Amino acid sequence: MDTWELPLALEFEGQEVRYGILGDAKAPPLVLLHGTPFSSYEWRRIAPLLAQRYQVHFYDMTGYGRSTMEAGRDVSLGIQNRVFAALLKHCGLTEEGSSLPHVVAHDFGGATALRTHLLDGCRYRSLTLIDPVAIRPWGSPLVQHVHHHQEAFAGMPAYMHQAILPPYIRSAMHRPVADATLEGYIAPWIGERGQAAFYRQIAQMDMAYTDEVQGRYGEIDCPVQILWGEEDQWVPIGHGRDLATMIPQARFIPVPDCGHLMQEDAPEAIVDALWDFL
Repeated sequence: MDTWELPLALEFEGQEVRYGILGDAKAPPLVLLHGTPFSSYEWRRIAPLLAQRYQVHFYDMTGYGRSTMEAGRDVSLGIQNRVFAALLKHCGLTEEGSSLPHVVAHDFGGATALRTHLLDGCRYRSLTLIDPVAIRPWGSPLVQHVHHHQEAFAGMPAYMHQAILPPYIRSAMHRPVADATLEGYIAPWIGERGQAAFYRQIAQMDMAYTDEVQGRYGEIDCPVQILWGEEDQWVPIGHGRDLATMIPQARFIPVPDCGHLMQEDAPEAIVDALWDFL
């Protein structure tokens, strides 16, 4: 498994949010938000490249990766925007001018970035959305199935859970991926604590959180680009084209031979689009 470190921590309402920073402190700030059921590990190859020009911030959402995974916690989109707003303030990225960050957000991270901007008033220099959860309906086939059978999945034996995870994560990608790479995505969800956290975050998914902001996308006042994998089997590319019409002057980029997890299928497409856009 590739090593990926998050040496810093933010305390938020009794929860520990792990984060890291790469690059020159004097460089323009850029923040990376991951999707679900992933973690900041998805940025491990891209972050060091971006750090050549930017000060790159990345973190694990509460309930994910190395951040707090305790029973009974709210890990829904309803709290993730407040966590992100707190992290931006903590890192000094809320002031007007040079400290405003570029934000790059994938999947659930996209919904979080949108909610943080529209509900919490946090401003960005620019916003790059990668296959984001933004308009209904959303949710992978497994997410929809678990929602209908939550009690059965909550009591699933560990060996069955461990058998489900690899093909599920692979279904987010269009291209083959090495087992060692896959291990980094699966590791946080293994064990009694991880397994419970995996189904907890699915159980708390609710389209009401994107409904709350979907009608306000026309208010976004920073440059926006949207990247979408043409072979995304979790959130079809049609959602991306629809989203682009809702955001003023949004730039839409379809990425061929790429699924939902663009960070693995086509990391070069993300880097190229960012160099051009930023």
